[in-house]
Amino acid sequence: MALLGNPFVGNASKQMTTDELIQALRVDIAGELEAIIVYEAHIMATDDERAKKVLRHIADEEKQHVGELQQLLTILCPNEGEQTDKGRQAIISQQQQNFQGQMQ
Repeated sequence: MALLGNPFVGNASKQMTTDELIQALRVDIAGELEAIIVYEAHIMATDDERAKKVLRHIADEEKQHVGELQQLLTILCPNEGEQTDKGRQAIISQQQQNFQGQMQ
């Protein structure tokens, strides 16, 4: 929930180190994912096609933000990208085997 009464709530109290920025980006990604969940819940909870159209557009933008933040995170923390790629590759491998066998 937004803290509308405090105009400085989003301001960092100091310059962030790279490690702090990396953590902040993870929090930002979590916030974007939470927003997607909320918008999609609203879509499921209404029959108003106008509202669904607008909410779907907004949810899709949030998904783009997730991708942008993930790419920035990968740039700032190459190990993050390497681990994410390993995870993607594990699922691709499992998919090619029709999800038979165990994850490695």
